[in-house]
Amino acid sequence: MRVGVIGTGHVGLITCASFAAVGHDVVGTDADRSKIDALSTGDMPFHEPGVADSIRAGMAGGRLSFSHETADAVREADVVFVCVGTPARASGEANLVAVEQAAREVVAHASAGLVIAEKSTVPAGTADRLTRSVALQRPDIAGSVEVVSNPEFLREGHALHDAMHPERILVGADSDAAFDVMRRLYEPFTSEGARLIETDIRTAELAKHACNAFLALKISYANALARLCERAGADVEAVTEVMGADSRIGPAFLNAGLGYGGYCFPKDLVAFDHLASSLGYDFAMLREVARINDEAIDATLEKVRDALWNLEDKRVALLGLAFKPGTDDVRIAPALMLAQRLRELGATVVGYDPHAAESAVRAQPELEVAPTAYEAAREAHCVVLCTEWEEFQELDFDKLGEIMATRVFVDGRNAIDGERAVAHGFHFYPTGRRPLTPGRA
Repeated sequence: MRVGVIGTGHVGLITCASFAAVGHDVVGTDADRSKIDALSTGDMPFHEPGVADSIRAGMAGGRLSFSHETADAVREADVVFVCVGTPARASGEANLVAVEQAAREVVAHASAGLVIAEKSTVPAGTADRLTRSVALQRPDIAGSVEVVSNPEFLREGHALHDAMHPERILVGADSDAAFDVMRRLYEPFTSEGARLIETDIRTAELAKHACNAFLALKISYANALARLCERAGADVEAVTEVMGADSRIGPAFLNAGLGYGGYCFPKDLVAFDHLASSLGYDFAMLREVARINDEAIDATLEKVRDALWNLEDKRVALLGLAFKPGTDDVRIAPALMLAQRLRELGATVVGYDPHAAESAVRAQPELEVAPTAYEAAREAHCVVLCTEWEEFQELDFDKLGEIMATRVFVDGRNAIDGERAVAHGFHFYPTGRRPLTPGRA
């Protein structure tokens, strides 16, 4: 089949790579011409494991190309995916201007029988608006061009794997013809056992928001438990292990720490809350999830202050700047939020990340970054682990201690063996567990 993709960000580029990898002919386009120029030469706009190789393989095999012109992505296409951003407005409402603009460009070049698939996360009712827009813009093809909802369920850092081995594929449509097109599109995945869930369009649109909000809820629940465990002298890791052993709960997203970040969870949570309000329902739980997430940053900051007392003239090293491992995405990254608060209290902050340093400096030009974890820690009074990159598991605490001003380690992700750190003279502050000090490990 022939597939067009409008928008080559994190979702759009993985959509291009995965469909080309299973044999479809894919054309990607983007409003940012410089991004298309870079992609056409094999340069990636962001770090995501495996994507660069997959994109280059698709281009070399003739299954994937990129164009500045929307017409090239739409011409003779069976399905065109809209994969543009839906940032939150000040009110919390999802900003759908880019979605409308992308759809209008697609419709301008559309032929009868085209399926336009929402891949962007949008509030329930968006497809109805797009369908009306098609009818107004192109009455000659109204009724023969269909809009469907096909939300993505990708984890940054694992996005290509998730696209190639989906847990479920969700399609919302209003006609058998549209369902048939999407079934044929996804046949390479469903034939390998991927579950296809078919619903009406509004259910599919709402389900995406519901999923992200619930995952954010699990993270915030674990972080609230961490605060309680610290006060009760309990171990949040042991508590969540017990919880996760219950098949009704499961262990995923129960890791206490600095909280969630990234582009999706924060904006989807407020957009879902706004949608609920617009429908006359006060979904207050969603606002509490966000409050607890912010509280996780405050709790980590207080550990640093407790360890160092006054922060003026103190140097704090942050290990990990991306919002999660496996990506260079620093949008609403907890590490950068912590860095800002530390600087406001007078501390000098230096960070290190194996992939996100450049992105972090673009987001916070005042942030000092180092080329290695050890250079970040040099003369630091405290190290805070903010992102659980695998390389931090192998930290040499002897070396770290020798170059630091004071041996204080705050583990914002419970990713480090605290007893190993304490054996090398560190005062160790985990999350949701009792602090460890030399002689008390």
